[in-house]
Amino acid sequence: MDWRTRLLHAKPELPENFESLASATYRGSTVVFPSMEGLRDGWRQSEIGYSYGIYGTPTAMELAARIAAMEGARHTFLTPSGMSAIALVDLAFTKAGDHVLIPVQAYGPNVEAAKNLLGRYGVETELYDATIGGGIASLIRENTALIWCESPSSITMEVQDVPAIVKAAHARGVVVAIDNTYAAGVLFDAFAHGVDVSVQALTKYVGGHSDLLLGSVSVATEDGYERVGNTRRMLGLSVSPDECSLALRGLQTLAVRLERMEDSTLEIAKWLAERSEIDVVLHPALPSCPGHEIWKRDFTGSASVFSVLFSPRYSPEQVNAFVDHLSLFKIGWSWGGVNSLAMAYPTLTRIDANHHGRIVRLNIGLEAPVDLIADLERSLSLLG
Repeated sequence: MDWRTRLLHAKPELPENFESLASATYRGSTVVFPSMEGLRDGWRQSEIGYSYGIYGTPTAMELAARIAAMEGARHTFLTPSGMSAIALVDLAFTKAGDHVLIPVQAYGPNVEAAKNLLGRYGVETELYDATIGGGIASLIRENTALIWCESPSSITMEVQDVPAIVKAAHARGVVVAIDNTYAAGVLFDAFAHGVDVSVQALTKYVGGHSDLLLGSVSVATEDGYERVGNTRRMLGLSVSPDECSLALRGLQTLAVRLERMEDSTLEIAKWLAERSEIDVVLHPALPSCPGHEIWKRDFTGSASVFSVLFSPRYSPEQVNAFVDHLSLFKIGWSWGGVNSLAMAYPTLTRIDANHHGRIVRLNIGLEAPVDLIADLERSLSLLG
């Protein structure tokens, strides 16, 4: 053969006698077959074998299997981001004429997607108070197809009575999905509490280092497996094996990171609760936080993210200045990484109007708590 042909047709050789603790990263779009007789096509790669890269290489399949095992799911599907995971659930479980219930305090883009994306196709979205519990039964209609939960709620940290919501929903045959990112899929056992679909932004705790974007949709039932799998295929949602490789690495340190972050976060939250500048510390593991008793009943631990509500004597401009003056805490969206973050929400609408401009969300990373407290104290002292 010509040398140019040989370059293209050299077979990748699997190494013999090479054993590593790291998972291999398999890249590929085209999957080749030994013969036409062995040809296959379809998204059910865990059953039929590999068919095309869009459904996942061995690296992606390994990550999905590990997430499913961690959450106790029937199967886990990977998506390019947490938001794409939410959209996938919306499209998999609704059709024109359906009705969806979402907490008013939920992650903003989740609400926007339901109202603006699903709304275009004749799906009605209704917002409900996250603290409604079993009272949600009064909101369920004949055409209600999906109920979203998010516990604790994004930013405002309301803890939902998920078992009560599930009981009311299942009595009417309604699917319950939860954004379980706060719990990293482990601090709250969604499927043990009856949830049908659990979504995570793997970008957060599983990735753990603020350097990847991935999402996951884990399902409990065969019906969920078919709906999500078919919808994912039609949407063409695929993930990078390199991102999956980083997430597999993140899984190895997830337990120790969560434990360290929980300890540091509680120490800092308790310190802030004693400060006169702070009106309320919204951390579900603190007895003073609304929903603490439900959190204590249903969760096995707390995470690194919580919020504080400044005293009414401070203006939104002063609260913004507090964030600006922080040094170790960086200003940025997201959370769950090893670096501490702070974010103020001067225009947040899904809270009590009296709270506007007074909420700051903190993500506690792996820095020494004493240094983070010193950073907070210095910035608080500049408020005047």
